[in-house]
Amino acid sequence: MKKQGILGGMLLMAAAAQAGHAVHWGYMSEEGPDRWGQLSPAYSSCANGRNQSPVDLKGFIEAELPPLELQYRKNGNEVLNNGHTIQVNYLPGSVLKVNGREFELKQFHFHAPSENHIEGRSYPMEMHLVHADKEGNLAVVAVMLTEGGENSTLAKIWEQIPEQAGEKEVLKERVSVEGLLPASHDYYRFNGSLTTPPCTEGVRWYVMKQPLTVSTEQVEKLRHIMHHPNNRPVQRVNARLLLK
Repeated sequence: MKKQGILGGMLLMAAAAQAGHAVHWGYMSEEGPDRWGQLSPAYSSCANGRNQSPVDLKGFIEAELPPLELQYRKNGNEVLNNGHTIQVNYLPGSVLKVNGREFELKQFHFHAPSENHIEGRSYPMEMHLVHADKEGNLAVVAVMLTEGGENSTLAKIWEQIPEQAGEKEVLKERVSVEGLLPASHDYYRFNGSLTTPPCTEGVRWYVMKQPLTVSTEQVEKLRHIMHHPNNRPVQRVNARLLLK
């Protein structure tokens, strides 16, 4: 699969499935994560890949990691319920720069409970910021979300969550994902994959060390809309290096 196709597959897989253009997958029963690799030859990496995401981040190697340059505009313009997650689509112009490479922010979305773990700990919710460079290489910034006070940026998004899968709403006011980022941008680094079919590998992962606080009600709203957990279980690290 070409790299641009990989990105399209990640952003549009659920819609294509509902339209009959792809094999349907989910998080429960016969369509759940343990079965993804058998649902379609296109999903074989879900079963056979050696660098799959998410992972339990532990056993780190100390490294001099380059800083993340986050240049995000207030360009979150629509919220989508794709049947697998709640996703905020982003207009062009917001970028992640790291180690001399530039990736444009395409969308961010949520999983409850968290997909990645940190030293054995699962979090109530996790946000993934999905970026792509001009060649279609993907980079994901992950933020762990803990329960506490309400987050005002998330509140604006949650006000317009579509109830039904496949529905999309234009946000009354554009949002900036900066309102969903922790103060510290220190991170863990590993190479992984998409956490949904086709589970394509070659994805750069940057997991923020500091979690962000959202309210218990905000976590519960995602769970209510999804009707079930929407997290893939942690995968084997194998020979990968987990850097901090």
